[in-house]
Amino acid sequence: MYTTQGLTPGNAAIRELPIGLFDSGVGGMTVLRAMRGILPNESFLYLGDTARSPYGPKSVETVQGYTLQAAEELLKRGIKMLVIACNTATAAALDRVRREFPQIETVGVIEPGAEAACRATHTGRIAVIATHGTIRGRAYEEAILKRMPDAELFPIPCPLFVAMAEDGLVEGPLATGIAARYLDPVFRIPREQGLETPDTLVLACTHFPLLQSAIADVAGQGVTLVDSATNTARVVKKILREKHLDRGSGPSAGVAFCPGSTRFLTTDDPERFKRLGEQFLGMTLAPCTVELAKL
Repeated sequence: MYTTQGLTPGNAAIRELPIGLFDSGVGGMTVLRAMRGILPNESFLYLGDTARSPYGPKSVETVQGYTLQAAEELLKRGIKMLVIACNTATAAALDRVRREFPQIETVGVIEPGAEAACRATHTGRIAVIATHGTIRGRAYEEAILKRMPDAELFPIPCPLFVAMAEDGLVEGPLATGIAARYLDPVFRIPREQGLETPDTLVLACTHFPLLQSAIADVAGQGVTLVDSATNTARVVKKILREKHLDRGSGPSAGVAFCPGSTRFLTTDDPERFKRLGEQFLGMTLAPCTVELAKL
C-alpha cells in the first residue's frame, strides 16, 4: 500500500516526485500538454488505460473499478499528486478515489471546467458536449448549477467524437458533418427560428479539443468554447504551491531547474499509444518513455 511516511510537504524528496495523470486512453494528454506548459519544472507520469477504452458507454461501477486500479498503480510507482484527466472517470470515481486514497491530493477535470464555463458565459446558457457516461452522470450540470443556480444547461452526448479524435478525423467535411448532426438542434436550428442559443460550449471530454475547429464552425460566431485542460493545470499549480509540493519551493526556491521528465504507461499496444500520443501532445515520444502496464 502506498504511504507518504517520511514524505511530508516540506521534504525535498516528495517535491521531486512526478505528478500522476490518468485517462481511459490518450485524450487526457490534452490536460498533460497544458500542465507541461504551465508547470515546466515538474515531472509527469501518465497512465492511459487503452486496453479498456472507451469508458463512456460503461457502467459507473465498472469505471470506478478501473479508476481505482489505475490510481493504485500510479501511487505504487511514486507520485506526489493525482490528476484524473478523464471527464467520465472524474464524474464516476473522483469521490471514491479521494475516500480510498486520502493520503494523496487528487484533482479531477470537471470542477475546473465548470468554473471556467461560469466565468465565460454572459447569458447563463451553457451547452455541454461529452460522452454518454459524463452526460448520464450529470456531474457537469451539478458543478455548474452549484456556482450559477440560474444557468440554463444544454447537455449533448457526442460519442463519435472520441473515435474521430483518435483516428485523426478532426477536420474536413466528415468532422463538420458529424459536429452538425450533434450541435445543430441546439445552435443552428433555434438560431434560424429566432430563438436564443447558448453563448458558451463546454468541451467536456479531453478528446474533444482536437475537434475544436469543426465544433466552433458549427456552433457559430459568438459562442465561447471552454475546455478544462488549462483551468485544471492552473488548479494543480495553485495546490502544489499552497502545499509546498512544487519543484523549486522550500530551500531550493529561486534555484534554476532543468525541465521535468515525462513518462507514459499504457495497458495495450505501446506503439499505437506512442503514435496517438504524439498527435495529442504535438511532440515526438521516445520509445523508452512508453511502458506497458498490467492493471
